[in-house]
Amino acid sequence: MSRATESRLAESLEQLTDVAAEAGLDPAAARDEGLRVAAALAESVPGAPAGWALVAHPGLTETARIHEAFFDAASRGRRWRAAPTDLLGALIAARHSLAAEYAEALTEVASSAVMLGTAPIDAIARASVTSATYLAAVGATGPTAWAGSTGAPDPAGPFGTTGPTAWSGGLPPLPPGPGTDAVLRAWGHSPSPGAVPAGPAEGADGIPARDAPGATQGDPTSPTEPAQPAEPAEPERSVEELLAELDAMIGLARVKKEIHRQVALLTVEKMRSEAGLKAAAMSRHLVFVGNPGTGKTTVARLVGAIYRALGLLPKGQLVEVDRSELVAGYVGQTAMKTAEVVASAVGGVLFIDEAYGLTGDQYAQEAVNTLVKEMEDHREDLVVIVAGYPEPMVGFIAQNPGLASRFTTTIEFDDYSDDELLAILDAIASGNDYELTDEARTRVRHLLEATARTPAFGNGRFSRNLFEHAVGRHAWRLRDATDPTRDELRLLTADDVIDRPDEPEGDPDAGAPPQTAGPVPVRADPDGSPAAGEAVSDEHRPTGVTDDEDPA
Repeated sequence: MSRATESRLAESLEQLTDVAAEAGLDPAAARDEGLRVAAALAESVPGAPAGWALVAHPGLTETARIHEAFFDAASRGRRWRAAPTDLLGALIAARHSLAAEYAEALTEVASSAVMLGTAPIDAIARASVTSATYLAAVGATGPTAWAGSTGAPDPAGPFGTTGPTAWSGGLPPLPPGPGTDAVLRAWGHSPSPGAVPAGPAEGADGIPARDAPGATQGDPTSPTEPAQPAEPAEPERSVEELLAELDAMIGLARVKKEIHRQVALLTVEKMRSEAGLKAAAMSRHLVFVGNPGTGKTTVARLVGAIYRALGLLPKGQLVEVDRSELVAGYVGQTAMKTAEVVASAVGGVLFIDEAYGLTGDQYAQEAVNTLVKEMEDHREDLVVIVAGYPEPMVGFIAQNPGLASRFTTTIEFDDYSDDELLAILDAIASGNDYELTDEARTRVRHLLEATARTPAFGNGRFSRNLFEHAVGRHAWRLRDATDPTRDELRLLTADDVIDRPDEPEGDPDAGAPPQTAGPVPVRADPDGSPAAGEAVSDEHRPTGVTDDEDPA
């Protein structure tokens, strides 16, 4: 990574904010949007977090905090890999004359992002798909979407002469594979024959599906209409089955007790109503407080299913959002945007992550006022759960009397103990046909004892990240094995779970695996399907493991 690549990202962001300001958008919101897009596209690029942080947070110097900020931004930008960003969507909806220029500025951000390090082909393909999606949304299609103001295709392509989209005419010369198929589909061409099919943990194009709030990502199959595969219907489960799933989760003793209490209250309330008795006026909305990685999203999903099983909600779906999905770029549009999000959650649970982001400005106030009104209008078929760190959540609830009267129940999510984190690690490993040796478990315990439990600590995510890095080191250790035994293929040793002091870091020529070095807490992927080296998805999570949620 060079200063030139950092400078290019900074210049791309400046161009983006300039267009935003000219279009009447908030430049700070546009910059934040661009940084999220950049992180989401560069998260699998070795060395990218440091270069990104130099632009996004110049004052950050601690590696752990840099990684935390980078992957937090990435998790919040993944939904924009296959769909227009919020501000771009607002410009398109308003038929603004600068919509195309804003889309082009976003493609420059995408180009700069994958140049923050030595990008693997899947990262470059993902950036190509994303850029094509933005341009297609404003009417540009095909390889000529990269054309400049003259209308002629740029022979270097958007990623420079060495990038995969460089061409002298016709289709870009990408190597065959699922990533290339995604690019070809985005430009309206058929995938290459004999392409390797994606596994169950990937999207059909081999690119990780995003963990979009309340939705799943489809493959971009045409320049103008990304396909949205229907989610398989989830079989209905009884309250007892759902509570058993909750009880099987590791730790969370106080949470389990409170959820059981809520179920008892709601069950009796329902029976009293059915018996013709007056039911006490009870708010079903909840406040979840706790540090990142403590299972808040997973429990919120279970709450929705439990309420559905009790007959209190018709659907029980979970729609997960944060400030960016509730606040619009124009004054007056936030109310409409918030109302649309609430409409998508009616019949289920609206989960607002880092809800204290809805404080401090007129946009946030407009969103909160709209939310309170919508909660009243849908008090029979909507449950809202707000989540975040304990202290900021107090200020969020106190800002509006309507919030204070509706959120009367707070559930505290405690940090996991060392024993619980080790149990989570064992469960993740077992669910993926790995096993830690006794020596490896001892080394993990020593690592946990030496790790400070600051607000940035990832809790369950720490165990998941530790597993991911251990698998990477394990693969590197066996790279020259010609006929490994079954035990050699599944056992994670003490050397696999933590970097050895004499192990070269990040230099392929020195013999070190380029993508497994570095501090453990580097990923935060809640519900998306993983690419190589990314977190294990929900569908592969063993029973008893909470989740790898976004910070809340």
